[in-house]
Amino acid sequence: MAVGILGRKVGMTQVFDEAGTCVPVTVVQAGPCHVLQVRTTERDGYEAVQLGFADKPRRLARRSEQGHVTSKLVTKRAKARAAAGIAAVAKAECEPQRFVREIRGAAGELAVGGTVTVEALASLPNVDVTATSKGCGFSGAMKRHNFKGQRATHGVKKCHRHMGGTGCSAFPSRVFKGSRMPGQYGNARCTVRNQKLVRIDAENNLLLIRGAVPGPNGAYVVIKQTNTL
Repeated sequence: MAVGILGRKVGMTQVFDEAGTCVPVTVVQAGPCHVLQVRTTERDGYEAVQLGFADKPRRLARRSEQGHVTSKLVTKRAKARAAAGIAAVAKAECEPQRFVREIRGAAGELAVGGTVTVEALASLPNVDVTATSKGCGFSGAMKRHNFKGQRATHGVKKCHRHMGGTGCSAFPSRVFKGSRMPGQYGNARCTVRNQKLVRIDAENNLLLIRGAVPGPNGAYVVIKQTNTL
């Protein structure tokens, strides 16, 4: 069954557990999320639930985004399908959503137009958190790959933070693909697995997850049931 929710990273803090131990946690504002679509094996070839988080004003949403969530948008295609006697596809009948993602798995009791809250994760001890990491721009080898750099003495001049030689000898006379070099660092989709779910605040739609979560404060995150045993 698809167990997951969308949210936004608020920041980090610390709480105390029952034993009085200080636990560092990341606060995530999760849900409520609207169920926009339900994927089935017969129609789509796989099972998944499409969720939406954070309402977007209709004046800022494209017509495709508005038509994805409401049946009130009149189009030529909708008129033609209605004239042919084809039943309209069920819509969530909500505001356009800023963040839309799919959670793989069977829908279970979820249906289009339903809502997913943090209480859906109440039975999960651990979760996987997926987000886009902080972008650090074009970075050198020491920052990007933790290289130690060159010596500070004996002939090393103005290249202390360089990565060193990269070329080969006469054979193969080239640099191998995939070599660790300076380049774009961060700003990539990454997943932190098997994070402990410390606390759930259903009243304020908050999740307290042990440890760090990818991305800056305010970043959108996907929280799913972990597949780590």
